[in-house]
Amino acid sequence: MNDVSVVRVVIGLIVAIVAIFYFVTRTKIQVFLAMIIGSVVAGLIAGLPPLQVISAIKSGFGGTIGSIGIIIGFGVMMGAVFEASGAAKRMALTFIKVLGKGREEVAMAITGFLVSIPVFCDSAFVILSPLAKSLSRNTGKSVITISCALGAALLVTHSLVPPTPGPLAVVNYFQLDLGLFIIYSLIASIPIALAGLFYAKWVGKKLFKLPDPKDPSVLIDRPYTKEELADTVDIEGEHLPGTFISFAPILIPILLILMNTIASAMGASGALKTVMALIGDPIVAVAIGLLIAIYGLAGKIDRKEVVAMLDDSIKQAGVIVFVTGAGGALGQVLKDSGAGTAIADLLVKASIPGILLPFIMAYLLRIVSGSATVGMLTAGSITAPILLSMATVNPYMAGLACCIGSIGITNLHDSYFWVVNKTTGLTDVKEMFQNWFGCVLTLSTVGFFVLLIMNWIF
Repeated sequence: MNDVSVVRVVIGLIVAIVAIFYFVTRTKIQVFLAMIIGSVVAGLIAGLPPLQVISAIKSGFGGTIGSIGIIIGFGVMMGAVFEASGAAKRMALTFIKVLGKGREEVAMAITGFLVSIPVFCDSAFVILSPLAKSLSRNTGKSVITISCALGAALLVTHSLVPPTPGPLAVVNYFQLDLGLFIIYSLIASIPIALAGLFYAKWVGKKLFKLPDPKDPSVLIDRPYTKEELADTVDIEGEHLPGTFISFAPILIPILLILMNTIASAMGASGALKTVMALIGDPIVAVAIGLLIAIYGLAGKIDRKEVVAMLDDSIKQAGVIVFVTGAGGALGQVLKDSGAGTAIADLLVKASIPGILLPFIMAYLLRIVSGSATVGMLTAGSITAPILLSMATVNPYMAGLACCIGSIGITNLHDSYFWVVNKTTGLTDVKEMFQNWFGCVLTLSTVGFFVLLIMNWIF
């Protein structure tokens, strides 16, 4: 590719990125349409014939949806069953019982860490927040500590661990083995979530708040009296699903996918290879988890109610699927235009570590859009064609960089900022920022160093 062509593809990419930023933040254009327009702009400026641009968009969109659209649909349906059945609360009560008194924030963090894999973090926080307040009411421990620990853990796995839709799309963009990426993402998630837990303990002391005994929706900033602490709130669990069946829809698909990865790595052959390839395929594994959720968790719910619930969840999945497909279309256009190879060469010549590109782009997009999913989808679709052309970049670490960068910095147009603060009961904006802005900044900062360490090791 000559110098003129390189300049054209770089300009095309820059204009496309600016256009996407502008459409998402300043106009009424939805992110799906914005990314398709960006794809057309990038291809035409790079010099691709119009028909080739359209062909690249079709093949990129179709290829991406064909790979992960079914999994996203299954995962969203599983999350809907989780929300309706009370499985998340059963998981929390299990961890509280196992860990014992005094470790309530740890129990809620572990619960959030697992629950956010199939359930969107906004919904999961709303579901578990009443339990967090009940624990604060019964123990006299700051509700800020318990709620912040829960919210942080939910955000970490929502941003990093498949089959959550965002990380799942990143796996597709970077052409990664799903089981191996789950291992890497879990390794990265643990220290990041621990950082969130430590921040929650610290901020809970700075913002000591307890639910008012007379009205739990109102917070007070004084310790309970002996009489108030003795008058505890019942935390009921008798109408919840059993412990095993609550954990099974999440853990069994992950175990099946990991077993398939391990079997392949160990060179399994014959019947074992065939069986593991079948049940460990992401589509089959998540389908098994969904069936367990439907018949194990929703067994006592009326059939029509379950079907309606699953229908509603599919409507929500539609937006995610289309945006993910648009990311695939953009990535294909950049690949066909030669932008990936051209920019990879420029990064090598400038001695800029390629691993920083997806992190920074996802970080900035998260700030601008207010959405971790939009941040990682857009960053992944743009940077994958570039980094896959760089032999010095581990694609698994590049994908992880997209996910960690998408944690970003929260702000006032981030829906999760308001969900966490308002559901917790905070009303002062300064306290909201101290609680949640500081927490998210801690997560992304620690995540950056975790990424650098893992990139150095792997």
